Amino acid sequence: MSRPVVVLAGGTGGAKLARGMLDVVGEDLVVVANTGDDVELYGGYVAPDPDLVTFWLADRIDARGWGLEGDTFHVMDGLRELGEEVWFNLGDRDLAVCLLRARRLAEGARLTEAIGEVAASLGVRARVLPMSDAPVRTRVKARDAWHDFQAFMIREGARGPVQDVAWDGLDDAAPPPEVLDALASARAIVIGPSNPVISIRPILEVPGMVDALRASEAKVVCVSPLVGGEVVKGPTGPFMAWAGFSLDAAGVVASYGGASLVDGVVCDEADAGHDLPVRQIDTLMADADARRRVAASALEFAEALAA
Repeated sequence: MSRPVVVLAGGTGGAKLARGMLDVVGEDLVVVANTGDDVELYGGYVAPDPDLVTFWLADRIDARGWGLEGDTFHVMDGLRELGEEVWFNLGDRDLAVCLLRARRLAEGARLTEAIGEVAASLGVRARVLPMSDAPVRTRVKARDAWHDFQAFMIREGARGPVQDVAWDGLDDAAPPPEVLDALASARAIVIGPSNPVISIRPILEVPGMVDALRASEAKVVCVSPLVGGEVVKGPTGPFMAWAGFSLDAAGVVASYGGASLVDGVVCDEADAGHDLPVRQIDTLMADADARRRVAASALEFAEALAA
């Protein structure tokens, strides 16, 4: 069996990199997805980052950047008509995924199994794994009140400043055996260009995850989410400011623990501001060719560091 390439992902940047890596390594790809954003709504179990990755890998992502391509929203419209508050929009087929996942979990399936079944049903050749089968929930304090992550981002409009971030459920969390096996046998590990604080850090906070990453023989490289010194998408700036890290490649690396975890960084900065090996490339993934190019460069870099 071929040694897998493991991508840690959460959010659009990580999902795009995963899609590019699928073109490069095919079924050898394993994506470990952030589940700190998960939420139970409308009777379904919503897993935004695992589903985002899955829909990208299945080539079913909608042009708006989330959800299934061409989905309709009749159920949400119906709920509004009945007087329900609908602050989290789910397409009809997207909701079907979440309802099925909730049923499988109620039947006793692990989250790993429920996510894998969705990916298989959509024809995804790679494996999409949650960071933990036990629930871990990201919570954000802003304006002196605590909010679940999705409520903060959507219902509260991400109005800051961010005062604190916490992860509930860590005491009962652990990487699933499939994640530990993938990391132990990996030929390369790539931290995707996702928000370091709210997309990648929840993965690293899972007890045992960092130890498993450090124990792997594979080199760990991270791809900076910044392009031309700017955030491509999402609230990376406010969360990095709260965490006390600079908004550049050096800050991204520091947020992951620096050289104690990361062996190299892929970024578009000529001077990354640290002593780690740097692969300087254009990291903007505007189309399929760019996604393949960034993925292939990150993989080659990791393998070169291991040589």
